[in-house]
Amino acid sequence: MKLHEALNIDLNQINREIENLVARDKDVPKKSQLAQSILELVGSGGKRLRPLMVIVGGRFGRKPDGRRTLQLAAAAEFIHAASLIHDDIIDDAELRRGGAALHVKTGVLSAVHIGNYMSARVIELLSKYTGDKDRYVHDLSSVATAQLCLGEYQQMEHAFDYDLTLEQYLEKSLNKTAMLMATCLRVGALSTESPDEVAQLLYRFGEALGMSFQIQDDLLDFTQSAEKLGKPAGSDLRHGQVTLPVLFALQDPALAPAIRRIGPDSSEEEVAYVLNLVTGSDALARTAEVSQSYLDQAAAIVQELSSYPAHADLQTLLQYFAGRDY
Repeated sequence: MKLHEALNIDLNQINREIENLVARDKDVPKKSQLAQSILELVGSGGKRLRPLMVIVGGRFGRKPDGRRTLQLAAAAEFIHAASLIHDDIIDDAELRRGGAALHVKTGVLSAVHIGNYMSARVIELLSKYTGDKDRYVHDLSSVATAQLCLGEYQQMEHAFDYDLTLEQYLEKSLNKTAMLMATCLRVGALSTESPDEVAQLLYRFGEALGMSFQIQDDLLDFTQSAEKLGKPAGSDLRHGQVTLPVLFALQDPALAPAIRRIGPDSSEEEVAYVLNLVTGSDALARTAEVSQSYLDQAAAIVQELSSYPAHADLQTLLQYFAGRDY
């Protein structure tokens, strides 16, 4: 069973709302490259994790979720999709979800403008929520978007930086991945008038889940095939992303020199050799333990919210994140 089915969420309804973000913008011709590229991008698949988390958060409020919650869910996916466009450009990644990345199809300049438009469109959409009680809405457009950009910059700044600390890695992962997931749950909850303390617990749950998600993502880069990932296996190492498995492998004096020799001009053979070194070490097992520790934190928060019927949805999210293999 797919995640949206397990959560009893109508994915078609979310997808229509995402498409409406473009279709209802009178300044964008429907046949333009901008509109067509975005519709193709959001229609190319994706797990829709962030919109689903907005909807789940909305189930903890005093009001039933409605149009506002749905719009926030669509905005969350727009923010995420825009970040993927920029991410692929920065990483010079040619594949996304098993197909050509957007900048490969449109050219880099057009892709940058498309990503910028998507971020700006979210701000435009959410700017109509102006009341004091709506202030939380702007967390999506301001805090999450700004932190995403910061996370991307931190990743770019530390390319091939083998002196990266664990603290720097965790901060980058928080900004790049976990904060948006946490914000989705919190914003969804507040959109249906949940108590602030519940919304904050959901934020902490999403943060822990997001940290585990990013660490698992870094782990899968070493363990899964290109077909499963929808991008080349080992691409993080090739692009100089010093992830948790690499940080742990660097602690082994026998492995560190070979890893540190990997740079922008390294051959495929050199990269493959180091991939095998990392895979054959205890680095992957240690990385999995850290990921599990975040899942354990999330599980403890589910128990704190056990008086709410929707805590079962958090359990479903937890099981999904624990069992994902792509």
